[in-house]
Amino acid sequence: MSYDDQTESPRLTHPDGSPVRALVVDDEPSLADLVSMALRYEGWEVRTALTGQEALAHGREFRPDIVVLDIMLPDLDGLEVLRRLRADGSNVPVLFLTAKDAVDDRVVGLTAGGDDYVTKPFSLEELVARLRGLIRRSALVVSERSDPEIRVGDLVLNEESYEVRRGDTEIELTATEFELLRYLMRNPRRVLSKAQILDRVWSYDFGGRSSIVEIYISYLRKKIDTLGPAMIHTVRGVGYLIKPVA
Repeated sequence: MSYDDQTESPRLTHPDGSPVRALVVDDEPSLADLVSMALRYEGWEVRTALTGQEALAHGREFRPDIVVLDIMLPDLDGLEVLRRLRADGSNVPVLFLTAKDAVDDRVVGLTAGGDDYVTKPFSLEELVARLRGLIRRSALVVSERSDPEIRVGDLVLNEESYEVRRGDTEIELTATEFELLRYLMRNPRRVLSKAQILDRVWSYDFGGRSSIVEIYISYLRKKIDTLGPAMIHTVRGVGYLIKPVA
């Protein structure tokens, strides 16, 4: 997985310029590390915990701005961890990780109060977008850009309404097409390899072939590049990039 280059999307920071503090809680070390890398790529300071008790200790000492919290932990479940965090006076926004076939009614009820959840397996791009949304709504941090729209030339993507348009033309995208386009647009003029795109846009345990990237790039081209001069380009042997029309 490659997170060496910094994304050109606007940073979320505290008003004093210090980084967002994120706590990632999951008893699968590989998944916790994967999520942590994605958040460090955003410029955030990250701590990880593998148990509920460890999460509570970090919550008191680290004082995170956002918590990624697995429901199933070996000691305390995620809902109990949240209850204890709230009992300690913490109003930190929480994004739950839960199995697709086990979305607890209690989780749905809690997320109605401002928290959120994603089901496993998830894409890192979706996870980061959800976290950025939670943080923006919490008003604990500021963004270099409060506008939810990402612009590359005459192409505009709205991260909150999930609307995309080129010029005056609305473009209908599937969920995966949207995530792929968002990743490209958050990295304009930067060549992204198939491996980077798979890591970021498809679910972390995706076992398919890299040809899926070519297929979805072709879908985007049919919807975007047919509306004007081409914006999505292939760099042979390297990857793909999006850039405004010269």
